[in-house]
Amino acid sequence: MRAITKEVYLKWYEDMQFWRKFEDKLAALYIQQKVRGFLHLYNGQEAVLAGALHAMDLSKDKMITAYRNHVQPIGMGVDPRRVMAELLGKATGTSQGLGGSMHIFSKEHGFYGGHGIVGAQIPVGAGMAFADKYLETGGVSLTYFGDGAARQGSLHEAFNMAMLWKLPVVFICENNGYAMGTSVERTANHTDIWKLGLGYEMPSYAVDAMNPVKVAEAMFDAMERARRGEGPTFLEMKTYRYRGHSMSDAQHYRTKDEVEEYKKIDPITQVLNVIKENSWATDEEIETIDQRVRDLVSECEKFAEESPYPETNVMYDVVYDQENYPFIPHKL
Repeated sequence: MRAITKEVYLKWYEDMQFWRKFEDKLAALYIQQKVRGFLHLYNGQEAVLAGALHAMDLSKDKMITAYRNHVQPIGMGVDPRRVMAELLGKATGTSQGLGGSMHIFSKEHGFYGGHGIVGAQIPVGAGMAFADKYLETGGVSLTYFGDGAARQGSLHEAFNMAMLWKLPVVFICENNGYAMGTSVERTANHTDIWKLGLGYEMPSYAVDAMNPVKVAEAMFDAMERARRGEGPTFLEMKTYRYRGHSMSDAQHYRTKDEVEEYKKIDPITQVLNVIKENSWATDEEIETIDQRVRDLVSECEKFAEESPYPETNVMYDVVYDQENYPFIPHKL
């Protein structure tokens, strides 16, 4: 694995800080009713993405996840202005404003969505890995899902086939403690979700996912196993979200004290502490990074606000094209 250097830590800090502030801005825009529908935020889980990106080869690896999916494409290279525009339903968005919060997508950058049906992306991620193996691309598919989706039957079907065919896929459960508002303890008679993989003789582990170093190490080992043709790995990323399941979540199922306790191990704070302990940046240099983050968030907001909404006809243009049904002209 690439060394985790001063430069890596500084990049982690700036990236995670931007992802956090980007979504804080989305929360504010949601309250102003400029972001419609549901909005599921990633605050607190940023180390999962930061560590994974360090282990990935973005020229060939792919990622697929559920609907908490705004910052992942940004990390993989998608223009954050287009992501924010998509959330505001604008024509300049990643899906021309037609996908919205739960359906960010960029084939160009290897990000295969945002999926709104719980667990639907798990077999799709295995299918992506099948394509990589069949076409001999050398790529690995990172397939993310939440602790609630771990109870879906499609997970077991995908696990079985992935092991049978030795597919180059890493299954990742982002266990933030709650399936919507239901704690892990109330959804099954066991709380170690990683053990689900053992029934298929799949290498399976729990990872401290509040620390990007731990994530990077676990992800790299799993991805190298996949590249060697040895098949999938299942990683349970033990993390936490500071906001509710979505912006409409009143969070009656947990206390403020619990949230504050987890904030003591905030991944951004952990990274910043390492930077300061090693004197890798002065307070002034950290403030410069923070200002860059604020400026970029403002730029994204300005771009999205000033972008036009899609024309009404686009709704029809992107549905489907059928040769023997010429009554709806398609332009795309």
